[in-house]
Amino acid sequence: MPLTILINIVRIAFLILLQCLVVNRMQPLDGLILPWIYIFGILMLPFETPRVLVLFIGFAVGWIMDLMSGPPGLHTSACLLLAYLQPLIQKLFSPREGYEVTQRPTVQSMGLPWYITYAAILTFFHHTLLFFLEVLRFSDFFYQLLHIIMSTAATVILMTIGQYLIYTSKNSQQ
Repeated sequence: MPLTILINIVRIAFLILLQCLVVNRMQPLDGLILPWIYIFGILMLPFETPRVLVLFIGFAVGWIMDLMSGPPGLHTSACLLLAYLQPLIQKLFSPREGYEVTQRPTVQSMGLPWYITYAAILTFFHHTLLFFLEVLRFSDFFYQLLHIIMSTAATVILMTIGQYLIYTSKNSQQ
């Protein structure tokens, strides 16, 4: 258990640094696509993580992102929404017999269709709140919707690629 906690802390710290130092500096299609890959750390928390701990981690990750690259409260609120919805979405898509205690939400353990659906739904909600709080207006609704969809797709693609780079069949339980 302490090794799992350490692995998750290192993973989240790496993702935050990668987001702030690399990904935020890229602006494909004049900023229309902006993947927020730091949420990968929250999405990869084990199924048995207590809900209160998931909310605390979501708050901490969002707060750190706000300190490093955003207006106060922007990432915090979006990450709290993500952390709140994560157990609900996991329960909605759970197998009939439930999840195994040591199982993680990975492509290798749950399958590609399950993971893409899980990640896409949660990422879409995160990005929707994040982008609409950022602009605080609905005047460019269809542009914002395109921005959300393109950024969600880019984020999910990068997280799926990350799944294949990080996890193998042997270590999909970590």
